[in-house]
Amino acid sequence: MEHGEKQITIIDEDGNEQLCEVLFTFDSDEFEKSYVLYFPVGAEEDDNEEIEIHASAFVPGEDGEDGELKPIESDEEWELIEEMLNTFLDEEEEE
Repeated sequence: MEHGEKQITIIDEDGNEQLCEVLFTFDSDEFEKSYVLYFPVGAEEDDNEEIEIHASAFVPGEDGEDGELKPIESDEEWELIEEMLNTFLDEEEEE
């Protein structure tokens, strides 16, 4: 599981570009996809509210292209992502 400073730009529902910080990425053999979890840059500075963490399936680009994010469509995938997120957050708290 990669962890580090990585940022991605996503286009939100309104068509605005939003810079997001990647929380972590992981691969699922079960769904044969990679997933990326991210949150809007600057969100962590606001202590009053929970950071809204987003997740997308990631389709790697060909020939070193960036690839694209796909919406997650199945409940099974969301369950897997929540599990991974909880594990990740537990590990963060232990450090």
